Amino acid sequence: MTAKIRPAKGAPYARILGVGGYRPTRVVPNEEILKYIDSSDEWIRSRSGIATRHWAGPEETVAAMSVEASGKAIADAGIDPAQIDAVIVSTVSHFQQTPAVATEIAHLVGAGKPAAFDISAGCAGFGYALTLAKGLIVEGSAEHVLVIGVERLSDLTDLEDRATAFLFGDGAGAVIVGPSDVPAIGPTVWGSEGDKAHAIKQTLPWDVYRTTPAPGGAAGDRPAAEEIRYPAITQEGQAVFRWAVFEMAKVAQQALDDAGVSPEDLDVFIPHQANMRIIDSMVKTLKLPENVVVARDVETTGNTSAASIPLAMERLLATGAAKSGDTALVIGYGAGLAYAATVVTLP
Repeated sequence: MTAKIRPAKGAPYARILGVGGYRPTRVVPNEEILKYIDSSDEWIRSRSGIATRHWAGPEETVAAMSVEASGKAIADAGIDPAQIDAVIVSTVSHFQQTPAVATEIAHLVGAGKPAAFDISAGCAGFGYALTLAKGLIVEGSAEHVLVIGVERLSDLTDLEDRATAFLFGDGAGAVIVGPSDVPAIGPTVWGSEGDKAHAIKQTLPWDVYRTTPAPGGAAGDRPAAEEIRYPAITQEGQAVFRWAVFEMAKVAQQALDDAGVSPEDLDVFIPHQANMRIIDSMVKTLKLPENVVVARDVETTGNTSAASIPLAMERLLATGAAKSGDTALVIGYGAGLAYAATVVTLP
């Protein structure tokens, strides 16, 4: 006799209940980057829109930054940490393969014994994690999920690479996802184009490293003597730019269509903070009305990969540029070439 499995009883919908962010205390202007590459502040700003970025110090670890951001998100959501049933962390810069850093973060925020795991989806990671959180809540495996995007990309930056030395920053963004009586996270349009994975990649695998004189280290706190240098992130700039501008605009439009939201209904646009030119080009291609608030956090935060969308979301809400209840289109894209877009109601 075949046993009948009882169906799960989850919430009808899910929503973002709270958001928090953490940026390292050290602010690094373009002038500091110019010590290592032959360029100019004007060139960096014109190519990327970046003026400053934050780099983490020795104590600002992936876990430490995540705990700070998570504490703010938990407080913003108005829940007790013990109510968290799952913790999902998206990162490519936690260098310990196991255990997942999510388990450490869960303990440090006082979440009790939640499910906890890491994912690696590059700059699309927050969208991937948000989609998983929504599924857990609607399916009934969790009521509240802590979603974190966190990176220490200064550890993976080659300061002598003129094409990428100025791009990356560090930070953590977190949201609490919980039950909702109305739709507040739309269908996710996601995928990957593995045939183009070479366009953004790590220069070497972790089991291959080199020892060489270093220009002070990516975070500025390492000796300039002989040292082990981590593999770095490299990318084919023009190929990535074209892909992001043309292909990701199509994905963003599909997310709007699937959610039944027109550009005129949109209040906020929060794209991955990779490059100001990409952001501006997507706004133009999507024909977004002038009243739509566009996140441009990249100017002072740089590209923080999985952390960029929640950090930008947190700043828009904190500054009053966006408000609770606004309808926002979010899209992340990067290594893989992976992408994820959805429409959300802001907490």
